[in-house]
Amino acid sequence: MKERRLLLGDEAIALGALDAGLSGVYAYPGTPSTEITEFIQKHPLTKERGIHSRWCTNEKTAMEAALGMSYAGKRALVCMKHVGMNVCADAFINSAVTGVNGGLVVLAADDPSMHSSQNEQDSRFYGKFAMVPIFEPSNQQECYDVMGTAFDLSEAIKLPVVMRLVTRLAHSRAGVEVNHEAREMNAFRLDTGKNWILLPAIARKQNELLISKQSTIEQFAEESTYNRLEIQEEKGIGIIASGIGYNYVREVHPSGVSAILKISQYPLPQKQIKQLAEMSDRILVVEDGQPFIEESVKGMLGSDYAIIGRLTGDLPRTGELNPDFVGKALGKDVDITFNDIHEVVGRPPALCKGCGHRDVYQALNAIVAQYDDCRIFGDIGCYTLGALPPFQSIASCVDMGASITMAKGAADAGQHPAIAIIGDSTFTHSGMTGLLDAVNDHSPITVVISDNLTTAMTGGQDSAGTNKFEQICIGLGVAPEHVRVVVPLPKNMDEIVKILKEEIDYPDVSVIIPRRECMQTLGRKLKNKATK
Repeated sequence: MKERRLLLGDEAIALGALDAGLSGVYAYPGTPSTEITEFIQKHPLTKERGIHSRWCTNEKTAMEAALGMSYAGKRALVCMKHVGMNVCADAFINSAVTGVNGGLVVLAADDPSMHSSQNEQDSRFYGKFAMVPIFEPSNQQECYDVMGTAFDLSEAIKLPVVMRLVTRLAHSRAGVEVNHEAREMNAFRLDTGKNWILLPAIARKQNELLISKQSTIEQFAEESTYNRLEIQEEKGIGIIASGIGYNYVREVHPSGVSAILKISQYPLPQKQIKQLAEMSDRILVVEDGQPFIEESVKGMLGSDYAIIGRLTGDLPRTGELNPDFVGKALGKDVDITFNDIHEVVGRPPALCKGCGHRDVYQALNAIVAQYDDCRIFGDIGCYTLGALPPFQSIASCVDMGASITMAKGAADAGQHPAIAIIGDSTFTHSGMTGLLDAVNDHSPITVVISDNLTTAMTGGQDSAGTNKFEQICIGLGVAPEHVRVVVPLPKNMDEIVKILKEEIDYPDVSVIIPRRECMQTLGRKLKNKATK
């Protein structure tokens, strides 16, 4: 039975996975990927079939658990934002060497223009690095359709498959024709091969097998229905457009074009690229992200062909694409349809009113004022907004978990006081190992785990360490008398500042846990309770 639905790109990915016979989704929340797992969690088929859909502690544990499900013959999906690929890279790269049993799709949602991210990295490089197939859907319909293809391909060639999409596609809606005759889930079937044991002697053979599969992967891309060469009547500029970039090309209705090569499956189809080059005066590469295709095509065709795009400045080198940029690159006059409204006051992001993080920063700023050169090392979460007015408290924010290890490193260099502030979810994601290093080295740092009982920044998902942080810190070796819990409220400010002072002066690792529930999740709970 087919039905047409209005879906986000994320929702289309999720529904496509469910209809392809998914057995488990493993993920850590991160924009713009979060809605995929949330959609699966709420879908009736998940409960009906017992599909695993709990949040993981971090992307590495998600990747490894999904690989375990694949080992048992079931189809698994791993979801993360692009920087999560850095966290799971060890397991991901080696999964291409072990191979898979049940189909395994690794979804990486990239964030060009850094709407809610630290960088603009392009996950296609990870797929190429691992030497596995990559899909990059162009629209919401392809997001749905390609999931079944990706799982089938994964099982056919016994390799994980990367699925890459970008923020604009993940968070925009379009009509999608879906088939609700969902495929049955794979039967449980353990893989009995030795390929999963990456001792050097086995890994070398597996690596040779991975290399031998490259020609097959390339052939699949050459013959893919998601890659197609659309020949026009006029000889002129040729266009290679990947993913959502293809939509932008179509939106500007280019004229004087010899052909458009749409790319949504990698490796790049070399035969079609060479065919495009032979019929074109020059080639414009339209891709959202880094110049992944542009660099490859330059190497493939050599200096005899003019290749333009992000590297040449014909398209912006940074930020996400849009139809206006593509139109300008094709020589079109792009009309500005509206002017900036100068009367509207800018509204920079800020912590919510009543947020416990506010009281934490107020206390931290009060204690900082008592020292000549105190430094607070920050982390990834809502509390990163402590870098902005009115608090302007933190000195750094680099990656998940870095606050603790950076504070430790600064303390090793002689910095005092060295304070780390980290959220509850971020602490369990990647802060615990840094705390263990600090404990083993007796580092004189103070760690503030600002616990709002949820993963607030991405919408209030479960936090892996809720109600366990005291036990975790003591288990890692922090002295029990120096693991202290406070309630961040204005009436407790004097007490919190006093405790901060005591722990900063303690010449070893100490942990302070300000605990108060996120106002947003509390509000939702009260609202749900009132409607029951």
